[in-house]
Parts: sequence; structure tokens; C-alpha cells
Amino acid sequence: MSHQNFLLGSQSLLLDVDGMKCGGCVQTVERILSDHPSVESASVNLLARTAWIDLRDSGESLDSILEALNVRGFSAKPRTTNLVDRTSSTSESKSLKDWWHQWRQLMVALVLLFLSVIGHLAEGGHLEIPLLGSLSFHAVLASVALAGPGFKILKSGALAAIALTPSMDTLVGLGVGSAYVASLVALIWPKVGWPCFFNEPVMLLGFVLLGRFLEDRARFRTGHALKQLAELQPDTARLLVRKDLFREVRVGALRPGERVQLLAGDRVPVDGVVVEGESAVDVSSLTGETLPIEAAPGTELASGSLNLEGTLLLEVTRVGAETALARIINLVEQAQARKAPIQGLADRVAGRFCYGVVSLALFTFFFWWLLGVRFWPQVLNASGQGLLHAHQHGLHAPLGGGAETPLGLALQLAIAVLVVACPCALGLATPTVITVASGQAARRGWLFRGGDVIEVAASVSRAVFDKTGTLTLGRPMVSRVFGSKQPDRMLQIAASLEQNSRHPLANAVLQEAERNRLVLISCKSCQTFQGKGVAGELEGLVGTVRVGTPEWLAHEGVHSLPEIQLDIQRAGELGQTVVAVAHEQELLGAVSIQDRLRSDASIALSRLRDQGFSLSILSGDRREAVERIGAQLGFHRSQLGWQLLPSEKVERLEEFREDGLVAMVGDGINDAPSLAAADLGIAVGTGTQIAQDSADLILMGDKLEALPEALLLARRTMSKVRQNLAWAFGYNLIALPIAAGVLLPAFGLLLSPPIAALLMALSSITVVLNALSLRPA
Repeated sequence: MSHQNFLLGSQSLLLDVDGMKCGGCVQTVERILSDHPSVESASVNLLARTAWIDLRDSGESLDSILEALNVRGFSAKPRTTNLVDRTSSTSESKSLKDWWHQWRQLMVALVLLFLSVIGHLAEGGHLEIPLLGSLSFHAVLASVALAGPGFKILKSGALAAIALTPSMDTLVGLGVGSAYVASLVALIWPKVGWPCFFNEPVMLLGFVLLGRFLEDRARFRTGHALKQLAELQPDTARLLVRKDLFREVRVGALRPGERVQLLAGDRVPVDGVVVEGESAVDVSSLTGETLPIEAAPGTELASGSLNLEGTLLLEVTRVGAETALARIINLVEQAQARKAPIQGLADRVAGRFCYGVVSLALFTFFFWWLLGVRFWPQVLNASGQGLLHAHQHGLHAPLGGGAETPLGLALQLAIAVLVVACPCALGLATPTVITVASGQAARRGWLFRGGDVIEVAASVSRAVFDKTGTLTLGRPMVSRVFGSKQPDRMLQIAASLEQNSRHPLANAVLQEAERNRLVLISCKSCQTFQGKGVAGELEGLVGTVRVGTPEWLAHEGVHSLPEIQLDIQRAGELGQTVVAVAHEQELLGAVSIQDRLRSDASIALSRLRDQGFSLSILSGDRREAVERIGAQLGFHRSQLGWQLLPSEKVERLEEFREDGLVAMVGDGINDAPSLAAADLGIAVGTGTQIAQDSADLILMGDKLEALPEALLLARRTMSKVRQNLAWAFGYNLIALPIAAGVLLPAFGLLLSPPIAALLMALSSITVVLNALSLRPA
């Protein structure tokens, strides 16, 4: 099937890539993709088995990219954007089939391992079963192990070696193959005097497959949060066909403009606007908000939300990849694919790791065969006291048992070097943690755009806030009605004249009138005076009514009392906006309006200060308003900036960056230049704002309190990454020299290949389990 249209219609693409086993594979896949003329850049995730690619407009089809990977043994396909396809029964069936195949391979390997142990006991005389103790029986077990459970590993390792990109499978294949070939030679030509190692391929494969099975199970848990998000979209919806007639249809068949019915307990299938009905809707799965919202006609609902009570009729606005849920998942997948810079060193080492291990194994082999025994002749006896002590019976001896010849010792040490090496841990050190962190963050409504963003967020030392819509609600509200003997009547008149205006201050007056359940008067005429107010006539009221600034009303000849003028002056000093109301030349009263603080702003800032952040406010608002908000939130005057143009905000951010990394927190729309200029742009908004390209971190919902929690998660994430990298590098730096026999002359200690294989498996599992232990605040 051609993917021509897929390529031409996308600038970025996520591929599912099979066949990657270690950091060396990651480097190979990235090199293949980066060398392709259609690919601008590529980032590969070993844990998720994905590649995020940015495309050029080269006119070539996607097929050529997939073929380039397939030729090198990495089968790939584009990730579907249909959430229903991701959670379909077909997808689950394929996943289950893969698990059963892996389970069967493991069971076969473990049965062969059990028979090998029984055979070894029979060979030592502990069991009276002569047939099981024969070399021929062990040779058959080893042959079955290589031809069955081990065939895929041998084939993958051989293809990687032929392509000059050795992988983890190459190292395991060399170790297993060396032991098998040496044993086969010893069996066919006994005169060479080599011990047989037929039980070693069986044991190695058993431990390797067991380790990979446990590792994959742990990996599956790291992506559980993303799968849960995808499952929030239902498979079907109740489509309104005609009046009072509904029909079950696939969600993928819905189109904008159609209407669907939501019953109590239904998930919202697509983005839409409520046109009929009222209900409480749970949006916690998307925004982390614990309290449900009250949905009524005109309320926008995002896909994945849960209808709790009444029946709603929803008009579809966005479907498929355009829905809020699909965009959230896309951002999370992009975050998991984009690497943190700290992973660069590990990937570079992993890319050359296999070459180094093979070189070390060859050096180990030739050193102990030609020189080591001459320097330390006692090692031939001491090797029997290694980490895995075993007796030698006849010609059949396990690696790690007592080696009687330099060649036997050299062979067992070289094989131990090959199988103890763990490039997987290097490749998994960062992506495991990033995947867990981004998944946990997404479940709470925090969307990091990549591992690089998480690393920057963990290093930020200063947070700069916009005022309007960030520290405040961004919605002007009436705070006080004064100067009137009949405040309700005055408010009714003002709201009646303002009902046709779209000005934010007019909206505040209308909301206050609605809150007081005042009935509006019909407006006969209305004229807007830009920057001043409105004037017009109302039914049942003779003469002109004016609503606007006190200065404008005074200019129009409206008289006011001194005490009202004093109240107006005090409101201005508090950073409030005053709207005066007059009938003809008589002042009826005034309304003070201000933008209120978010309820959790003080708590959020206090927690940020406790975490050691320096805080500032940069705003385009008036000085009085900024200073009032700053005083309420504990800011010093030197930490405030007011009446700043967007370009001036950017200049101030550049000054702050001289002291460390800076985060800018805004609403994601009006603060785009500042968000883009900061080291970390943070947008606080709702599901409709998640596509803002200028923000690196998006906090969905209206909870500013999520900011310190998200930044703390980033710090804990990078702490886990450093732990994993320290383990991955430390394990290999310690295990490889021991496997090469460094401790053998002085202490008589060595790593036998079976123990080495077990340690290798445990190394990868440890990295994944450490990532899974990550917890947010």
C-alpha cells in the first residue's frame, strides 16, 4: 500500500519501528532516517519503539522511507491518528498474539534449561538416568535451543553484523554461537581436548529470553497512561438522523455540523458544542480538574469528557485528529519521541558500544590464551572457584567451572564479556523515565512537548508571569456598586444599555445584573463612543442614558457629588476601572470593575518560592493594577514590570537569562512572543489552546497550582534519568572488566556466562523498574 498522501500531507510523522533491541539499533535507525532525502530530522525512542521524523517537501513517498528501514531489518509503519483503531479489538488481538508467541518461546527455552540441569545432574551421578547424562543429549538440547527460541536472536544478530551495525543480538549470538561451535568441535574431534559447553547456549538463551520477557512487561506498564487516554474515546456515538430518531454509528464516521446525543454515563466522542440540555460533565481525565463543569447550551465540550447526569444534544465541531483528545495524545507521543539532551552521550556510547565489546572480547580471548596463563599459571585451578562453581564430569563442563587449558579459559572469559555487556540499559536509561513522566503528566493535564522540554524545566531558576489571564482570571468582574440610592435600579439601567456591546467591561456589568436576577429593559437606540462609553434611550425612560468613564460623563455635563468623586479616586488608586451611569445630567451611581486573582495564585507562588524559584511579573497593564496585584501576591516593586510592549517583555527576559534559565508563564495566545523567547514557555489554558506552538509546557484547565507540581515532576524526572545513566554506565564499567578476568589472578573470581547473562537481563530490568517508581508530587 502506498503512503504517498500521508507524506505530502504531514510535516511531522510518528513511525512504529520493530526490530530495535539496544542503543546501537537506535543510532542505526536514526542514521538511516537522517540520510534519507525526505527527512529533515529524526528522533528515535527505544522504549516505545517509535521514530518521530520531520519531513522535507521532497515529493517522495513514505514508502521509500519505510523500505530503507526494512532493508536493514527494521520493519516500520506510520502510527494511526484514529484513536478507535488504536484501541480496537484487532489491535488488542495482535498484541495478545505477540505476547503468546513470546511466552511460548520463553516456555520452550525454560523447559530446555530444566532438561539441561537434569542432564547435568545425571551426568554427575546424582540421577540414575544414563541417557540424560550423555553428551549427545546435551548436544541435541543445544541444537534445539538455537534452532527454536534462539533462531530469531541469531538471525537478527547476523543481519546486524553483516550491515556493520552490531546490536545486542549480535553480542548474544556471538556468545551462544561460540560456545556451541566449540562444543561441537570437541564432540566430533575429541583429540583437541576441549571441554564441551553444550549446556551454556541453553542457559544463556533461557536467561536472555526471561530477562527480555520481564523487561517488555515492565515496558508495557510505562505506556499504560497513554493507552488509558486513547481509551477515553468511545467506539460509537448516537447520531441524530431526524427528529427524535437516533442511530448508533462509528465515531470515525461523524462529520462537523452533525448532532449526537449524550446520555448520562456516556463519554463525549468528539469535540462539540451543547445545543440542548443541561448536565454536570467530568473533565478530570483531560484537565485534572476535580470538580465537574456545568454544561448548558453554548458550552464547549472536549472529546473524552464524561457526561454525569442529564441528556445532552451535542453539535460536532471537530473530529478525528483535530479533537482535543487526539491532539493531547499527539503531544504526549511527540514528547516521548523527542530526546532529552542528556541522553545524547548515552546514545553516542551505545552506538559504538557493540564494536567496543567485540574488541574487548577478542582481546580477552587472545590475552588469556597466549599470555595470561604464562603470567598467572594458578588461574587454571583458581577459575574453578568463580561465581558459579561446578564440577567437571568427563569432557562436559560448564563455562565458569574449572578450565584445564588456556584455550578453554580464554574461550569462557571471552564469551562472558560478550553476554555481560548491556547496551540496552544505556538505550533505555532516559526514554523509560521520559515516557513514564510524560504519561503521568498528561493524566493530570500537563503537556510537555518533549524530553528536551522536561530537561529544561528541571533546570529553570526563574519564573516570569504575565498578569492578565495568568495570575488573574482574565475576566473583568464587578467588585462594588456605589453612589446610588437604588443600586439595583442603576445596575438594571446600565446593563440594559450595555446589552448590545461586546466590550469586556459591558460583559462584567451584564454578568452582575444576571447574578442579581435583574430583568433588562428594551433598548430603543444605542451609540458607542470609542474609548469613552455608550449612550442611548431605553423603553419607559425619557431622555438620554449614558454609561462610561467618569471623565466622559463630566465632559457631557453630568454633575456628581464630592463623595462620589472621592470613591472614584479611591477605586482608581486600587487599580479598579470605574464605569459611571447617568440619566440626562443626573449621576445615578457608579460601578467599580476589576480582574480578580485566581483562587490558587497565592498558593502556587508560595510553593514556587519554597522550591527556590525567583519570581517576576511583566505586564502591559497600568502601573496601579500591576502594583496592586504584586502587593497581594508578595512581590517586591523591583520584581514588577508594567505598561510593557511585547518587544519590551522579550528584552526583559533576555536580561533575566543572564542569571539562569527563565520560564515565561502566559495564556498561550497574547503572550506568544514572550513564550517563544523564554527558555521554557508555559501556557495556562483550556483544551482549545493546546495547539499553541509557542508554548513548551501546557497546563490545561484553570489551575495555576499545577505549575509548581509540574516543575517538581520535571526535577524528579531528571533525577531518575541521572540515576539510570549512572547505573547503566557503572554496571558496564564494573561488569566488563570482571568478566574479562581482572579479578581472576588476585582473587580467583570470574563471571561465568550464565551469571553474566542473568546480570545483563537484570541491568535492563532495573532501569525500567526505577523509571516506574517515579511519582509526581
